[in-house]
Formats: sequence, structure tokens, C-alpha cells
Amino acid sequence: MTLQDTADKISSMEIRGAGKIARAAAEALRDHGTTVQTADVDAFRKEMKRAGDVLLATRPTAVSLPNAINFVLKSMGDTSTSEEALEALATAAEKFIEDSKDAVARIAAIGARHIRDGDTILTHCNSQVALACIIEAHRQGKQIEVFATEVRPRNQGLLTIKALNAAGITTNYIVDSAARSFMREIDCMIIGTDAVAVNGSVVNKIGTSQIALAAHEARVPLLVAAETYKFAPRTMTGALIPIEERNPSEVLDDAIAVTLPHVRVRNPAFDITPADYIDLILTEKGAIPPEMAYLIIREHLGWTIDDLR
Repeated sequence: MTLQDTADKISSMEIRGAGKIARAAAEALRDHGTTVQTADVDAFRKEMKRAGDVLLATRPTAVSLPNAINFVLKSMGDTSTSEEALEALATAAEKFIEDSKDAVARIAAIGARHIRDGDTILTHCNSQVALACIIEAHRQGKQIEVFATEVRPRNQGLLTIKALNAAGITTNYIVDSAARSFMREIDCMIIGTDAVAVNGSVVNKIGTSQIALAAHEARVPLLVAAETYKFAPRTMTGALIPIEERNPSEVLDDAIAVTLPHVRVRNPAFDITPADYIDLILTEKGAIPPEMAYLIIREHLGWTIDDLR
């Protein structure tokens, strides 16, 4: 698959989910590096930077994407030949991919410890790492039940219930707006995230914030499963995480839209859930309160304020 093929599939959501997007980007950079025909190391770095920019433009909200690209491209910094640069690039890409997969397993083990036997769990959107926590708890023999939302307008919830069904977990499939009605039956809420800000707030699929508010009012704990590469370094300097707004046709068919000239369809893909609604963020480094997000960025991602100037 070419670099542009990967970019197109990320943009169209054929490749979806922050972890899968990040791994696909690392793979695309690794593979693209082998196609660059130049002996000039500076020309090689310039082309790989261009390739990174192509991938970056596909999904502006998923912080895993720039973190993956930055990790891979930074590996070329001390190389003196194009061959060395390619080797460093490939090694970094493979490390990122393997560490990403390992992170999911680590978080699953940590998350399962926070799920009790007999719990009923609510989840929103299709998160590989959130599902891993639930499935691991079930694998350990805990009797659990799940409420999964439909997740309009892309219906990612269908992927979620298929995964839960395959694991043999009793699951209730509900429309997003029914979440508050069922909140009295819920013991905890587990979601993934596309980005974690320095203040501990998280960006996740549209609808998350209002469901989190309902959970907060009902005193239902909210756990966010997030690999460390989903933390957003640039929020340390006040940068905002852009919220992607997708094509209106996902919400309203174009054939109907043209008959409604005074109607504007808004289709934000994500919203921001405040840290006040979050009890714990589950990372591969351990479970942390949201106010400790800064330490993940500084100590585990290695970013400092100077890096962001």
C-alpha cells in the first residue's frame, strides 16, 4: 500500500481508531522510505518530512497521528547518510508499532482490575483499548454486562457490539440519546480517546461529553483507556486540539440536503470531556488521575516546553 493509499484510508475512516491510525502511519513512513531514491541524506529527510505532512493532514484531531510521525521522523536526526537514515527510520517505526500493540495488552490488564465481578459497563464509540479492558475482565471469569451506544452518525457502535458478541459478553445496544435513561443500571463507564490534554480533559467521539455528564451526575465512575502516545504535548503551551468537522452527507443525504436550502448540517466528529468528569486515565504506565497528564507528556513522551517553541 502506498503512502497516499494509507492517507486516503485514514481520511475516509477505512482505517479508524487512534491506535490503528498511528500504527498505519508508522508503517506507511517505513514503507515509503524504501521507495525514496536518493543518496543525499538531506533530500531523504526532506522527502520523509513531506510524507509525514501528507499523513498529518488526514485527521487533525487524532493526536496519536502526529506523535507517531514525530517519533519515527526524529530517529533520522543524527544520521549522516541516506542509508543510515532509512535504517533508523525503519527501526523506529517497528519499535512504535510493537510498543503500541504491547500498550493495549498492558492497559487491558490494568483496566480489568478496575472492573468488578457483576459490573454493568457503559461504553461509547469503538475503542480497541477500552474493549480490551472489558474483554480481559470477561476472560478472567468476571460476570459482566455491557451497554454499547449506536454512535451516530458513523455507527461505530456496530463494530463494538460485534467484538463483544464474539467474546461472548452479554451486551445491550442502545441509541446515543438513551444513555441517560439507562444510567441507573450502570456501574462504570469505560471509553477510549483520541487525545488527552495537559489538563486531563479528553477528546473523544461526539456525544462522549454529554454521556460523561450524565455519568457524573449519577456518580458513575468514568475510566478513560489511553496509550501514552495519545497525550497532546502542544497543549502544554496553550494550543487547542482541533475538532474535526466531517462531511455533512454523513448526517443528511445530499439528495435531501439540496431540497433544504436554508438548512446547514453541522457534523463535528469529536467533543471535549472535562477532567472533572473523569475518575482515572488508564495508561500502559499505570492508572493516573487526570491532573497527572502533564507527567505523562514530560516523563514518558519526553516533551519539554523548549521542544514546543
